[in-house]
Amino acid sequence: MVQCCKRVLAAFAAIAVAAWIALPARAALEADPEVLYQQMKAAYDKAAAAQWDFVDQEIYLSTIFNAGRAYSLQRPDDPALRELETLTVQIGSGLHYNPLTNHDAAVWYVREAAVWVSRNSSDPALVADAKALLDRVNSEDDPEKLASLADDDAQANAAAYPADVNTRLATLEANWRAWLLTGDRSWRSLALQKAAAPNFPLAHLPTTYGGEFVRAVELAQAGTSGDFTQGDRTNAGIIAQRLKELTSPLIIASVTSMPHDAYLSTLAPADEYFGQMGYSILGIENELKHINYMLDYNYGNREAAQTVLVAQSIDDMHKVYPRDRDMPMLLYSCLTTLQRMDSDDAKAAATHLRSILTVEYQDSPEARKVLTAN
Repeated sequence: MVQCCKRVLAAFAAIAVAAWIALPARAALEADPEVLYQQMKAAYDKAAAAQWDFVDQEIYLSTIFNAGRAYSLQRPDDPALRELETLTVQIGSGLHYNPLTNHDAAVWYVREAAVWVSRNSSDPALVADAKALLDRVNSEDDPEKLASLADDDAQANAAAYPADVNTRLATLEANWRAWLLTGDRSWRSLALQKAAAPNFPLAHLPTTYGGEFVRAVELAQAGTSGDFTQGDRTNAGIIAQRLKELTSPLIIASVTSMPHDAYLSTLAPADEYFGQMGYSILGIENELKHINYMLDYNYGNREAAQTVLVAQSIDDMHKVYPRDRDMPMLLYSCLTTLQRMDSDDAKAAATHLRSILTVEYQDSPEARKVLTAN
């Protein structure tokens, strides 16, 4: 496989470091934005015919994200992008979009859409919605704030759709993910409290966190760990009893399937290149190996600028292929490399990659390594 990984002059790298987060993705996409736009329209028509339940709206929002990302990356000057950015704010706000509980890995695009709407809309209410969305996506680097917002958003959806199983599950998910993200046991306690409620749909726990939540229930009930409160143990006992009383054995259900075009769900091609330096996946891996070799010989911050260029490439790939199976591994590898240095640019890049990994890919083994190391 031909790969383009070249060292650059230090001065050129320093210029790239200063603005790396703002760089647009430069990879060549094969997805047709117009096809994705039509998929969005089809989702709208189907949902309208079904009278718009909560899941219909979530699927519609997912197709807006898909089309919006494709236009942003391939046709940033197309008027259709402005329509999609406006829809992103309108539908995203109505569904209380939150990065911690949304599973589309679309934070960068939501931020872009919210910025454009906040600067260009003449509708004060829409501008306010855009700023509220910005508050959420910009809290990706502030776990405590994001956890609180996720709880607020999940409860708002549950209040708006009280009969929907998905919104009630999301109230538990928000608290459980908040506990994993922050390490604050009060969020875990709140998750156990909600799951112990008589009407909570325990039979519908999803694959993503359901199994580990049940294991936490078992640990709390057993009382073998000292970090559970008496309230936790009481709630765990209620949950365990309700699980036993299910008419059929608990089957951890799959999360609602959202439609994704191939370029959002498949592997990145081996001969596709990312970032300012045009690294392939192999190029990214080889460059990180080389940098770590140099760090072993005490090169320290002299490797920071080059490592930030690699981080740019990974972020670029994340925008184009968010579902690539190697994405968590690449984020983790680059993050741990950046953490071997203490320059300001390395710290900023590490914070950015850590946020992506622990919020957008929280269920990956790599994210759990980072979260449990706190």
